[in-house]
Amino acid sequence: QVQLVESGGGWVQPGGSLELSCAGPTEIFRHFVMGWYCQAPGEQRELVAEITSGDVADYFYAVKGRFTISRDNHKRKGWLEMKNLKPENTAVYFCHARFDGDEYWGQGTQVTVSS
Repeated sequence: QVQLVESGGGWVQPGGSLELSCAGPTEIFRHFVMGWYCQAPGEQRELVAEITSGDVADYFYAVKGRFTISRDNHKRKGWLEMKNLKPENTAVYFCHARFDGDEYWGQGTQVTVSS
């Protein structure tokens, strides 16, 4: 069973930064598009950013310029660097991988932005 494991969530004040990481198996990082979703309480899960195995990145959910998605296929890890965090970024963040009809999710990591 494919496992994606996130880490790096926590509490930060508005304007602060956090970096999330996602670790997974070789076959995921060889081919899959990696992404990060966020889900705030009572809201739907929304796509934050995606990056292909060839390092082409797309950003959604109004985070462009503040968040940076990256991956290292040899290390089998991906990251979401989040800067200038706002209270509305408070959510559970999920690592996601998709390819050719298959998809996998991590367990999620909580990010809380408050003063």
